[in-house]
Amino acid sequence: MAEGWFRHRLGSQFEVFSAGTKPSSVRPEAIQVMAEVGVDLSGHRSKSVDEFAGLAFDWVFTVCDNAREACPVLPGAARRVHWSLEDPHTVDDFRRVRDEITRRLTEFRWE
Repeated sequence: MAEGWFRHRLGSQFEVFSAGTKPSSVRPEAIQVMAEVGVDLSGHRSKSVDEFAGLAFDWVFTVCDNAREACPVLPGAARRVHWSLEDPHTVDDFRRVRDEITRRLTEFRWE
């Protein structure tokens, strides 16, 4: 969901990548709740951080505590941001997680 929001809101300003520490699949619930706000995740796929080894990043966002603890050090990650969100794979309310991502992205200051 975070990738979808970042691409939707910032895709013209940033190249957006998304990966997980334990990739599986994009949950149908995530596709549904993002479609409700006009963001299409149907073409998204779950990716491993290993796919991006060797790339340099200006920003690295982790969006749940498990990811922050397991996220490898990414060379060139000039700025790291952590948002302690509920892991969508462990909650029933995908809308609540979507709305929290929305709030944080809206309030974030790119400095």
